[in-house]
Parts: sequence; C-alpha cells; structure tokens
Amino acid sequence: MKPVMRELSVGEVSRRSGISVSALHFYERKGLIAAERSAGNQRRYPRTVLRRLAVIRAAQLVGIPLSAIASRLDGASEKMSQVDWSKLARDWRADLDRRITLLRDLRDRLDGCIGCGCLSLDECPLQNPQDRLAELGPGAHRLRGLDSEEREADTDRG
Repeated sequence: MKPVMRELSVGEVSRRSGISVSALHFYERKGLIAAERSAGNQRRYPRTVLRRLAVIRAAQLVGIPLSAIASRLDGASEKMSQVDWSKLARDWRADLDRRITLLRDLRDRLDGCIGCGCLSLDECPLQNPQDRLAELGPGAHRLRGLDSEEREADTDRG
C-alpha cells in the first residue's frame, strides 16, 4: 500500500483542483494560498490547500472579488475546520443576497429600457425624469447599482 503524501506538488494541486499552475502562482502572490519550498526549491502545498482552493473558486463563481476573498482568508489557518468554513460561508451570504438583489434590479431596469426603446437617459421620463442623474456626474449610474441612499430617494420620489 502506498503511503499517503502529506504535501502536494504544484502540478498535483493543479490536476486535482482543475486550476492552472499559473493561477496557483497568482493566488500565492496574492496571499490566498501558501506553499513551503522543498530542498530543491520546489513548491510543496499542504493537502488542505485543496479545500481552500475550492472555497476560492466557489466564491469567485458567485462574483466575490479576489480582494474580498483574500481579506477574509488573511490570517486564517491553512487547517481551517468545517465550522470555520461554514462561518465564512455565512458571512458571505449577506453579500451574495445583496448582489442578487442588485442583479434583479438591473435585470428589471434593463427590461424597462429595452421595452421603451428610447435609449435616452437624459430624456427618459421613467428612468431619469428631468435628467436628475446628471447631478451625479458623468457615467451610467443606473447600471452601477443604487446605494441605499439613492434607493430610498427613488422610493420617496414615487
């Protein structure tokens, strides 16, 4: 019977995680994962890096920026328990719910603009009456998502 390896090479981590070697190196530079060096100066990762990578990829797939992932994982042990991972997921849940709400709002606003066909935000009576968005400066403010103050102001206006 083959003994269980305690550390994995970068190639093994890449094969098992489905993440390219270059992405692993990038994650390491960003502090998302860490490797020890062998006597031959080769990267050696603990087996626990596979779970960490799975969490990183899952978070990326739902739109959490790498900077936010790095911030939450900063200082976290490589040997996080299932309880630790569950807490991390709960902490991200509120952010994901907020993102889902913003995406639904964006979808609904796009449907309105497509149905209208005017494509003129400075003239649109539904999306920008009296060109109020011009007060916010240049840019596609409606497509950036509304912060809570703007959302409340829109609700108050009608």
